Amino acid sequence: MKKTNLSDYDPSLVPSGKEFRIGIAVAEWNREITDALADGAIETLRKYDVTEDNILLVHVPGSFELTTAADLMLRNDAKLDAVICIGCVIQGETRHFDFICEAVSQGITNVALKHEKPVIFSLLTTNNSEQAFDRAGGKHGNKGVEGAITALKMIALQKQLENK
Repeated sequence: MKKTNLSDYDPSLVPSGKEFRIGIAVAEWNREITDALADGAIETLRKYDVTEDNILLVHVPGSFELTTAADLMLRNDAKLDAVICIGCVIQGETRHFDFICEAVSQGITNVALKHEKPVIFSLLTTNNSEQAFDRAGGKHGNKGVEGAITALKMIALQKQLENK
């Protein structure tokens, strides 16, 4: 059976974020979509007890700048447990889409490894605006919600493994 809402998750498997500090970097390009994704992430973090004071939200011009933002956030705020990178790249007529998507995915991985903290890929890479809206609170859920759940789970995993 094909899953239609990609943001479905089992709430019993989500740890409390009461003690977690999480950064969110949001691209301003395709802002209507990225704002919806950010709202989903923030709402979900709050649902799982991350306090408003423990959510650091920054905006950057576009998706390409998400990796720099994540790196700066982790370098300048030692208390951050993770960063969620939120953006939206919609396929156009040129190869620009390919270069941006590849750079952001590689960059996020590199920042996570460099800082040894979770850096979450919540970048929509869609063929058109309709697909993006479907994944920003539409019929396929909200990728921002997925990013928040992933951050909570990865922080808990890191803390669990570090405490062994």
